[in-house]
Amino acid sequence: MTARNRGPPVSVTNSAASFSDESTPRLGFEGVGPDEFKAIFRHHAAGVSLITADNGSGPAALTATSVFSVSAEPPIFVFSISSSSSAAPVITTTETLVVHILDADRLDLAKLGATSGVDRFADAASWTRLPTGEPVFTGVSTWIRGRVINRMEAGNSTIIAVHALETSQTATDGGTREHGAPLVYHNRTWHSLGEHSALDS
Repeated sequence: MTARNRGPPVSVTNSAASFSDESTPRLGFEGVGPDEFKAIFRHHAAGVSLITADNGSGPAALTATSVFSVSAEPPIFVFSISSSSSAAPVITTTETLVVHILDADRLDLAKLGATSGVDRFADAASWTRLPTGEPVFTGVSTWIRGRVINRMEAGNSTIIAVHALETSQTATDGGTREHGAPLVYHNRTWHSLGEHSALDS
């Protein structure tokens, strides 16, 4: 079963103008070299998510550190995906998708989505499908299902804007499960945030 669309249709545009023409470098624009640029962002800590989708050709998943919210009303978030990712053909063409917000206790999923050349859905017991068809991994405290509303090519990546349609937290004993320690990626290393990492305000 592939993902089915629910709710009113949303116009998807590939126009960069929907983001900002001024923020898109023109061809030949001089800037920071790639090695320096990557070195700087290695020291920019980021939360870790797992993105799943199925455009009709089968499920795909990848680990992302580029997910962030841009608006609460309407509820919109964005992320980017490299064209070299094996999941790109599915995730850049799907109409709906699921973003799993990973806690440190699901480091296994983060590593799964970041490992090349593996079948990320080989363990049939580790995932299921939502009633709307999107693949979702079990045992994740929070996920967000959303509809793609915009795409923009940026360098060798695609920036995707998503309108959140629904969210779910795993219920335990009739209540909502508390979030675990956040999973963060920094300087090519996985980290767990907690009281030990809190700074005095």
